[in-house]
Amino acid sequence: MPFVTGLRCRQCGERYPTSAVHICDICFAPLEVAFDERALRNNVSRRSIEAGPPSLWRYGALLPLELAPTVGLAAGWTPLHRAHGLEQAWGCREIWLKDDTVCSPSLSYKDRVVSVAVNKALELGFTEMACGSRGNLGNSLAAHAASAGLPCYVLVPADLDLSLLAGALVCGARVVRIRGSHVEVSRLCSEAAANGDWAVVNLNLRPFYVEGAKTFAFEIAEQLGWRLPDHVVVPVGGGTLLRGVWRGFRQFISLGLVEPSPCRLHAAQALGCCPIVRAVHDGSTVVRGVEPKTIALNIAVGNPQDGQSAVRAIRDSDGWAEAVSDEDILEAVGFLARAEGVWTGPAGASAVAVTRRLLEQKRIQPQECVVIGVTGQGCVSSKALAGRLEEPATINPNMSDLRRFVQTEYELRDAWERLSTA
Repeated sequence: MPFVTGLRCRQCGERYPTSAVHICDICFAPLEVAFDERALRNNVSRRSIEAGPPSLWRYGALLPLELAPTVGLAAGWTPLHRAHGLEQAWGCREIWLKDDTVCSPSLSYKDRVVSVAVNKALELGFTEMACGSRGNLGNSLAAHAASAGLPCYVLVPADLDLSLLAGALVCGARVVRIRGSHVEVSRLCSEAAANGDWAVVNLNLRPFYVEGAKTFAFEIAEQLGWRLPDHVVVPVGGGTLLRGVWRGFRQFISLGLVEPSPCRLHAAQALGCCPIVRAVHDGSTVVRGVEPKTIALNIAVGNPQDGQSAVRAIRDSDGWAEAVSDEDILEAVGFLARAEGVWTGPAGASAVAVTRRLLEQKRIQPQECVVIGVTGQGCVSSKALAGRLEEPATINPNMSDLRRFVQTEYELRDAWERLSTA
């Protein structure tokens, strides 16, 4: 049973019917999906959610579809790992990793938002999908479009390393290189969305796309035993995930599914592209655009569409925002992998590095419950680690050489332990 009543302007409250529009005609603010909250309270419970499938579709009543989904059926419901290695390294009591490195089908958080947007596009009658991307979004959209049997166009800056879009290419998407920066790519996508022929998932379908981000928050609360953590730290590019987490927690509270309790939201960005961090630090309500210069391409969004909403969520939750250097991000990739066996890309690693920064600043206390959003697998950005990984040893094919190598390793390990405890 659908509980959507249409679209609503986030700023002036103007109402619109459900359609492929994302900007208010009156005040030009973004639109969001509106629900019949009273009907939801009468029909949604912990028990009804727990009876659902092991995917984000267990929250189907809280998502903006009128028909049953047909693609992306395995998206979401990713693990919430207890991060004992990070707890020990940082002297903390309770740290969790929300691990979207295993999200289906493309191993990133984008599968959440794309699965909802593509199913809505099918409901609205679209026959062609599109997006502008630097990696994860294009890979996810291509996989979902292939599953739906729809053509898919992924627009990228001409200088983008195409290895970041290997998933899109193997799924048959038409990847189109655009001469110019990501700004020109975004402008062209906006024109294509306005033309009405393409379902551009993060533009004319943005109100529905954003709803998929709520499921990140829904799962955290349910997997923690129907409670909110004290802190959530997530990587932020366009601001959609942080906005969605805030919206998701508030919706769970309004429905009585969790007890209202303080949960501070924190944004992690790269120093080379941190417009949201600057706005938070300056106390500004305006998120000013920047030219991205960072290896963390999946959060390198110079003009974040949900920037103001993200800043508002940070302030309303009494959270904070920090940016870390590319060097800190690359160090965090290896640190997380060695401590927890989780290999993430630069975006997810930025949240790890920022969490450590927030602990140093005492904005997070060691006894508090912290969830870190790890939003994508590291394999697509492995070139960023070039020159930082240890060169493997080469030995002759005999046991004496193997024993000698292992003995040397033991000696080096013992020497390192003595040095570390000196």
